Amino acid sequence: MEQKKEALLEIHDLSVSFRMYEEQGLRQSNLQVISDLHLTVYPGEIVAVAGSSGSGKSLLASAILGILPDNAAVGGHMHYKGQELTAAWQKRLRGTEIALVPQSVAFLDPLMRVGAQADGHRRPRPVRKRKSLFHRLGLPEETEQLYPFQLSGGMARRVLVSTALLADAQLVIADEPTPGMSLPQALEALRLFREMADEGKAVLLITHDIDLAVEFADRVAVFYAGTTVETALAGDFKKGPDSLRHPYSRALWRALPQNGFSPIPGFQPYAQNLPAGCLFAPRCPHKTAQCTTQAPPVRKVRGGEVRCYGA
Repeated sequence: MEQKKEALLEIHDLSVSFRMYEEQGLRQSNLQVISDLHLTVYPGEIVAVAGSSGSGKSLLASAILGILPDNAAVGGHMHYKGQELTAAWQKRLRGTEIALVPQSVAFLDPLMRVGAQADGHRRPRPVRKRKSLFHRLGLPEETEQLYPFQLSGGMARRVLVSTALLADAQLVIADEPTPGMSLPQALEALRLFREMADEGKAVLLITHDIDLAVEFADRVAVFYAGTTVETALAGDFKKGPDSLRHPYSRALWRALPQNGFSPIPGFQPYAQNLPAGCLFAPRCPHKTAQCTTQAPPVRKVRGGEVRCYGA
């Protein structure tokens, strides 16, 4: 894919922290869960975001949309179409130019029939397009008359995908959109995202399923402990670990079932106990003294970006 020079979404030095009360309940402290995060999304592409649970993937989605809780503080810069994403502009963009496929099916209104809430406030109602999306995702025609509690988890996720696509947004943020779907249903959902990107729009696909994502994505951003450690072409994940730049990305590749399901020792650090220097250094077999004292900057290496001294 030939990337356009002007990015649709640019994120630089993003940090997210939460103001929390300590155990005694009298003193407050700040828990930083995202730090120095970088990400760029261009029109016409799907960028998959991969990483273990707790790496900041879903928090990124909430930060972009401006739906973090009141005790959150956001630093750094987020630009959409070259303009700083202020709270007022995020409010105007939500559900129109930027649509979300949320991870939780609880986002569906329990008091509304599925068809009516998928159509939303759009007038005239996009009934024909919605019926077509429901059909492609394997939802029976009578689904539109059901309430959310009558849906299975997989059906609810397919409704949420349809709702986001009906928004005709320029950017869809899909947060784990496929769990609960059968493989054919998940593939169809990703085909719909691919078609959307091929029309010149963009998709930020947050997923644990790297295997599935790389078949449809253009690039993959790898998160670890609240920061971006690598951004690579999706094809690099298909070629194998030697094409990847960061030790954690290579570890993710080796942890896939078809690649030996080989885990690495240790755990992702908790936000209150982050190590000095490179956040991956305590688990990295190639670390040096510099890695344990200085956080590596983002560098361009072999057509991708990486945060590693040894790449």
